[in-house]
Amino acid sequence: MIFRPIVPQELNAVLAHVRPDPSTAVSADTVRARLADREYRHRWIWVAEPCPGRAPLAVAIWWGSPADAHPSNLDALFARSDPMWAFADLRRRTSSASVPRPTTDPRSAVAAALLIAAHRVFAAGGLVPAPDYHLLLPSGWRDRPEAAASVAWRRRAAEAAGLRLTSEQLRFERTADRPVPSLSDRLSFTPDPDDEVFVDLFRRCLSKSLDTGSTRKVLRVGTEAHARNEIAFYRHGMRGRRSWWRIARTAAGQVVGFAIPSHNSVVPVVGHLGVLPQFRGRGFAAEILAEATRVLAAETRARVIRAETNLSNHPMVAALELVGYRDRTRRLVFSAV
Repeated sequence: MIFRPIVPQELNAVLAHVRPDPSTAVSADTVRARLADREYRHRWIWVAEPCPGRAPLAVAIWWGSPADAHPSNLDALFARSDPMWAFADLRRRTSSASVPRPTTDPRSAVAAALLIAAHRVFAAGGLVPAPDYHLLLPSGWRDRPEAAASVAWRRRAAEAAGLRLTSEQLRFERTADRPVPSLSDRLSFTPDPDDEVFVDLFRRCLSKSLDTGSTRKVLRVGTEAHARNEIAFYRHGMRGRRSWWRIARTAAGQVVGFAIPSHNSVVPVVGHLGVLPQFRGRGFAAEILAEATRVLAAETRARVIRAETNLSNHPMVAALELVGYRDRTRRLVFSAV
């Protein structure tokens, strides 16, 4: 069994095995577009093939921002539904430590072995821990047998490859042509050209944050590094304009929090917002969210604006619903740490 990144000349042959299902919307057209935008790279698309020249049994596709040297997350994982014929060969040709034990769905074993091989190469290049794996799912996916089944074999593969921690994000959408509600006039919003101001606010807002993704990253790299990484990401890795960023203040001039409205490769997104710990519990998150939404509606004229928060962040969920966002999709994230 061979595990390797693809070369450009074989892209079309590999794309024949990229088929959207209930756990991923990534299609052949998506791959081509993201390769053109440098969000995908050929060296970030890996295949598992039984021998040279044979059709791949599995395909894994990692994503990163155009400026990234390493991928940020696994974006899609596909495997043939009939690879049992190759499993004995996989066990025979590969060290047993690299291949999980067979499961009820042999796709899990082949996909896990592919991820393990890629993770080793990424680690040798300095990428530790392994990138998270993101699955985009419909709301209520657990009650949809086809969606639940598409997750099950991928979950087993991710866990066997060391991505054992799970979190669930809610993806909300709001149509941009609807008026943004005026919640109150307690806050004023101003831009600030100094990135260090936003680094400081981001760092301070991490205290007792309900954002599980941020909490994990703080444990991994520390508060200061995480704050700087996120500001750099929104500054250089996203397509939103720097002039959209806002500081929120009370009428007395006290800084309450901040918002970083942005734009990914597809749609405008709320990006990130934070409320300083001493001002939480007063409804300010909804007011900052409303301002971020107004900025995006005015600046982009897009049909849809998206926002995400984790399932357990009840205050943010309430704020999104108050401002008119609706839960449309779930993002299931598998992490190594």
